[in-house]
Amino acid sequence: MLRNLSGFENLTGLNLWYLSNFLTKRHWCLVQTRLPMTNYLKNLIVQGEHQQLDFKFGITDSKKIARSLVAFANTDGGKLLVGVKDNGAIAGVRSEEEIYMIDAASELYTKPKVPFSVKQHIVEGKKVLEVSIDKSLEKPHAAPTPTGEYKVYIRVNDQNLLANSVLLNVWKKQGEHKNILIRFSEIERILFEYLSQNKEITLSKFCKIAVISKIKAQRIITDLIILKLIAMRITEKTIFYSAIETNL
Repeated sequence: MLRNLSGFENLTGLNLWYLSNFLTKRHWCLVQTRLPMTNYLKNLIVQGEHQQLDFKFGITDSKKIARSLVAFANTDGGKLLVGVKDNGAIAGVRSEEEIYMIDAASELYTKPKVPFSVKQHIVEGKKVLEVSIDKSLEKPHAAPTPTGEYKVYIRVNDQNLLANSVLLNVWKKQGEHKNILIRFSEIERILFEYLSQNKEITLSKFCKIAVISKIKAQRIITDLIILKLIAMRITEKTIFYSAIETNL
């Protein structure tokens, strides 16, 4: 049965059929609000965009939304508030088609598929969609880049960034559930000696001071991350690695 269609009276034909199928597959909740905004929604918006929250003024591209879905799923989970401007102002959902474009993003453009749930808030007559994505146990998820190539995205602060090779290798090895054995050779000694005097190191710097190839450096860093001896900090332009203090 098609339920909770308040505000979608103008949908007909294929759009209505698509929405009907969408609503039968999702946990749908229509939240009626009055005066002037629910405390729940207000508390979300005042946080501003961050690693687990993104504002979307509108949705015109399912592939772009797919990148947000996989980024949240690959990191800590999060929420999309559709109908909210970057400055937190309530604009409202501009087109009824936006709700099923989110479903198209999940169904057609996330690999493996990223599930989500959605609630609709009514704020002073304007609709805001709250799209929730859980942290995935099946990562990595991929979505198409602007050029159409499927890549893995992660969420860093308020941005969706491409995952680097080290992180992908970490996920792959963790998924294999194999023991990691590492021999502390001169290379590892050079790395930790550098980190004892410097807060962080880049992969290229590690290659330079240890005189090793990029592939070998990635393999060593990957194993050290899995062993919780090295931490990774990702920024828009650079990835940094630092030593994790232990009681050993």
